[in-house]
This record gives sequence, C-alpha cells and structure tokens, in this order.
Amino acid sequence: MRDTLPSAVPEIPVQDVSKAATYYQQRLGFRRDWGEEGIGQVSRGNCRLFLTDPAFREAYGKLGAPLVIWLNLGSRKEVDELHAEWDSRGARIVSKPESKPWHLHEFTASDEDGNLLRVFYDFAWELPDGARRSASEFE
Repeated sequence: MRDTLPSAVPEIPVQDVSKAATYYQQRLGFRRDWGEEGIGQVSRGNCRLFLTDPAFREAYGKLGAPLVIWLNLGSRKEVDELHAEWDSRGARIVSKPESKPWHLHEFTASDEDGNLLRVFYDFAWELPDGARRSASEFE
C-alpha cells in the first residue's frame, strides 16, 4: 500500500465554466488547460482545479457552495507576494494578509461564484513550543 497520495484536485462549482476559467486566468494567473462547458481545468504550477457547472454536477444532487480551497505556501513572503499579484490583477480580495492566532499567515480571495481561496503559510513550527496547538485556538 502507498504511504503517500498525489495532490488533491478539488472540483469547484461554478455557473459557467468558460467564464470562471477566464477569471482564474486573468485575475489569479492560472493557465486555462481545457474545457468550455460541463467540466474544465485550470492550473498554476502544481495546483490543478476542476471547474464544473450545474449540469455536470446534477448527478451528485444538491451540493453546498461556496467551497473553500486552502493553498499552502512556503513562507509569509510568498503569501504576501501572491496577495500583491492577485490584488494588482483585480482579483476579489476578501481579506488582506494577516498572521492569525492559530499560527497561519493568510489572506482570502474569491472567485465570481463566491468560492474562496484561502492562501496561507503555517508558521507554528517557528514557535518555541514547536507547533503544539490546542483545539481552542481554532474556535
């Protein structure tokens, strides 16, 4: 049995695959890989996202939206730089970069369908206690 898994590819609900792919390309710097309706894919580096419209998701029944996709970067600087890039491209920024009490430096952006991209760096390992967290930190 494998001990590792490949990167997950989230399926993001959108109203219009082509329109959503254009937003991800122009505002968030993703590459439009394939798909115009039903299902499509955008990617940036090792991050791949499937965009699916209501007709494609019909077989699933009613799925809740919006989704929150967490993107784990390697440093506070990377988080701040991506925020600056997306902001300069006219992306919908929900919250600016901030170091949170739960030891994540993060910001949140939104697509046109209300799905959220929460970009973060986990700095807990940098702390003297070596990343120990209690459940109350996440409340």
